[in-house]
Amino acid sequence: MKNTCRDLSLEYDALDAIVSGLDESEWEIITPFYGWTIKDEISHIAYFDEAAKLSATSQELFGKQMEKMLEGFTDFDEMHKKVNAVGGKLPVSDLLSWWRKERTLLIKAYEKLDPKDRLPWYGPTMSARSSATARLMETWAHGQDIVDALKIKRPATERLKHIAHIGVTTFGWSFKNRGVEVPEKKVRVELTGPAGDLWTWGPEDTNDIVRGPAQDFCLVVTQRRSLADTKIQIEGDAAEKWMQIAQAFAGPPENSPAPGERVVSK
Repeated sequence: MKNTCRDLSLEYDALDAIVSGLDESEWEIITPFYGWTIKDEISHIAYFDEAAKLSATSQELFGKQMEKMLEGFTDFDEMHKKVNAVGGKLPVSDLLSWWRKERTLLIKAYEKLDPKDRLPWYGPTMSARSSATARLMETWAHGQDIVDALKIKRPATERLKHIAHIGVTTFGWSFKNRGVEVPEKKVRVELTGPAGDLWTWGPEDTNDIVRGPAQDFCLVVTQRRSLADTKIQIEGDAAEKWMQIAQAFAGPPENSPAPGERVVSK
């Protein structure tokens, strides 16, 4: 867990460095993610960091928080508004303090666990390592919404490998979540990391291949970019079908942005 916790902490700090310098008005900038503001994005991350902390420390308290969150549940949009409102009611300084406290406590809780320990979540249980990498993925993905809204760039890092791994391992989920038969054909993924090294998953003896920059792959599987706006190259029918619906996160099926809708930040 040590390396995963280190990378999660670095991802938090990188996003914190971006938002902590914003003025009050900039926190109200609308992001390209369903009309959420930057404040909504950070409120959302902080809420689920607290939930993950409870999951890692007290199954009973996590259950109570989940019950409260789902009380009066009608649809996911309303649930997210309810979740985001928790931090959204706070002054920015208090929101940042809450987020920093919860993520610090979360990392400390993860560090005490075995990577294979099972933790409750909103659905099936997950391993402690998977929980930590999921928090990293969500922080990075919502961070992308924020940098897109601010029209700034952030550097690709080796931490993308965690997100790429989730993207690969949710191959079957992406189809099942849409009620579509999972292809029998195995897909190989070959990604170029930020340092120029090659990251690979899947068998070498397949004609279904996904290639390209690791960052582009992560943008596609977190649905922050249209496949058409990336340098991802695809060979094979199974690989093509997957990349059109790839979804590395839980929840109902979502669609990627239309081509050109979320262009690369300048």
